[in-house]
Amino acid sequence: MNQPKTMSSVEWDARCELAALYRVIAHFRMTDLIDTHLTLRVPGPHHHFLINRYGVLFDRMKASDLILVDQNGKVVDRNCANQSINVAGFVIHSAVHMARPDLTCVIHTHTAAGMAVAAQEHGLLPISQHALKFHGKLAYHTYEGIALSVDERERLICDLGPHKAMILRNHGLLVGGGSVAKAFHEIHFLERACQAQIQALAGGSELVFPSEEVCVHTSRQFDGDEADSIIDMSWRAVLTLIEDQRASYCS
Repeated sequence: MNQPKTMSSVEWDARCELAALYRVIAHFRMTDLIDTHLTLRVPGPHHHFLINRYGVLFDRMKASDLILVDQNGKVVDRNCANQSINVAGFVIHSAVHMARPDLTCVIHTHTAAGMAVAAQEHGLLPISQHALKFHGKLAYHTYEGIALSVDERERLICDLGPHKAMILRNHGLLVGGGSVAKAFHEIHFLERACQAQIQALAGGSELVFPSEEVCVHTSRQFDGDEADSIIDMSWRAVLTLIEDQRASYCS
């Protein structure tokens, strides 16, 4: 399937980029069957964003599998009127998109390491360089059950505050970014930090913690002048991992 004649090139490009992100997340084994979601705001005057059609595995996601919805979860694409989205996914993602227009792409995962850290009272520990990226920049949201109620959106956003990354207690990880590349960068570093923490704690040895001064300094380094160019370069490199799938996911 090529770009539909009735669809703008802006929306189609967004669909292809988000479908690629789904495939990349699958490549790095950050999936949970058909659950969890990645969403992307479509540029333009309307507050519309793309979310996956419920029931498609991430490694098979295509541009045409994505459903365009408004902030209330209403399907706005007539071609997808009979397709379903996951309610819990909509509640979490719509909350972020409604309150944080700067976060155009939102990623939510249920990885083993992410869920494990989400269950630890101390949360993410500053014991790795990857973790220090989030020092003073990580939010936490208390578990309220499966996110089926829109009432939870206000509390989730209040907890997120100005941050781009959040640990959903007893649940998983949630990040956002001003682009697909930036959102992927956030989830990659947060996931790796969680993996390192679980393995370090499993070792049973006493942990080494950098000083607060070093933690703050390192966190600021991640926001240096070259950060954006490095993130974009990294995303372009990541896309080469699935370059042989482009015809498939862009369909």
